[in-house]
Amino acid sequence: MGASTKRKKEKQKDFQKAKLKVGKARPKPENFTDTSFKSKSITLNQQSLTLSAPSSTSQFTHHLSLLTSRSDTQRRDSLSHLTTALSSRPVNTPPPQPTSVILPPLLPLLLDSASSVRTQLLKLLRALPATDIQDHVAQILPYVRAGMTHLAPDVRLSAIDALSWLLSTAGADVVACAGGWIKTLNCFLSVLGWHTAESAKWSANRASFGKSGAKGGGVVVRVLTVLAEFLNAGIAPQDTTDSDVDIYSEAGGPWVFPLVQPAANMVPIGTATPYLYLNLFGQPRDEEGEMYETREDRFRVFREKFMPAVERGLEGARQEGGETGRASMGVSKVLKVAVDYSC
Repeated sequence: MGASTKRKKEKQKDFQKAKLKVGKARPKPENFTDTSFKSKSITLNQQSLTLSAPSSTSQFTHHLSLLTSRSDTQRRDSLSHLTTALSSRPVNTPPPQPTSVILPPLLPLLLDSASSVRTQLLKLLRALPATDIQDHVAQILPYVRAGMTHLAPDVRLSAIDALSWLLSTAGADVVACAGGWIKTLNCFLSVLGWHTAESAKWSANRASFGKSGAKGGGVVVRVLTVLAEFLNAGIAPQDTTDSDVDIYSEAGGPWVFPLVQPAANMVPIGTATPYLYLNLFGQPRDEEGEMYETREDRFRVFREKFMPAVERGLEGARQEGGETGRASMGVSKVLKVAVDYSC
């Protein structure tokens, strides 16, 4: 019975019609989204219908606002655009924005982590009008000192280059502004590792610069070169002329008796803040934050606080020889001229 029933079922299979599934769609997933609709037009709420391109001033302002972008590439490209705009302007033409507006978004980039941004920033700073930088030295210098004591070696090197540019642009203002003399010298000693007699034995201080310090002492050579520039601006004797005296003379000739050196008793010229050194409305300053406007005051402070440490460091650098030794001789020459002039 069982075998016959099985044979009957097998014969019936030959006459059964198979249910074909041709054309049947697959079931759609649960997260399916229907995108079969079509839109004939897209309407924007705000559209610019102006036919003229934005002005150079508006583009300059726009790229200034992009300096706070999170993208390194965007900051670098914006700095490049600003540099081109400043470099390509006609001679004796003011920049699209005042320097007081340009500097605030630029200065934090001295501590930027991207080397390409800092390199482009130095190009932009060199394109700024040198006459406008003199009134903003006190605003720039704290960022430079922060870069000189930064944890990243590359940032310290970029800060040294920025200080070199600042000295070549407004060296007298750098050493005479509040905190510009003692605080900057302390930063140099920290970078070079000259604060103590033990650290001065390693004037190259390669560990301080990480991988950069292992390149034949080239980093130390650069720091010593800028140190020579800083000391030359601060304590080296400067050439004096009678131009300041003649500028007050109505006839352009010498002053007559009893007026002797009247320029010393008049309002200083060539500065926007002649009485800033009085600190009438500022916070009380300590010794490091004082303004040392004369060469004699700066040399006195240098001789009392920094001369022994600098001499120890220069001796160690001279014994190393090579480029480091030659760079140390440049600093030694500046010190020798300053000492001979003061004696």
